[in-house]
Amino acid sequence: MDFPTRMLNFIRRHHVLSLATSDENGLWASSCFYAFDEDHLQFIIITDLNTLHGKQALKNSSVAGTVSLETKSIGKIQGIQFKGKIILLEGKEKSHLKKLYLKRFPYAILTNTALWSIKLDHVKMTDNRLGFGKKIFWP
Repeated sequence: MDFPTRMLNFIRRHHVLSLATSDENGLWASSCFYAFDEDHLQFIIITDLNTLHGKQALKNSSVAGTVSLETKSIGKIQGIQFKGKIILLEGKEKSHLKKLYLKRFPYAILTNTALWSIKLDHVKMTDNRLGFGKKIFWP
C-alpha cells in the first residue's frame, strides 16, 4: 500500500514530533525535531543516549508518537498518530541519514549526539478539512 500523499505532505510541512517511549519503570514523552526519509518511511531524530527517552529506546524499541497542527479552529485540525520501531543508527546508514537530517537542520552539526530512525508500522491521520473526524490510515 502506497503511503498517502496527504500524510506525506503534512509530514513535510512540520518539523517536531512527540515521542512516547517506555520501559519496565513506566512511560515517558518527549518532543524531537525530525527529518523524514521518504524512501524508507522513517523519521530521523537526534537525542542523547543519557536522556530518559534515549535510555528507554535502547531497552524497548516499540514507540508511538504524534505530529500535530496547533489550531483553535476545529475545522482545520490535522495531525498524525504513529507507532513504529526506534533504532539507534550506526555505520553507513548513520552517515547517509545524518546528511538528510543536517540538510533540514544545519545547526545540528554542532551537536555530538546519537542519531535514531523511527521506522513506521502504522499511521493514522485526522484531517478535519475533509470533514469532521475524517481519518486516513496507513497501511
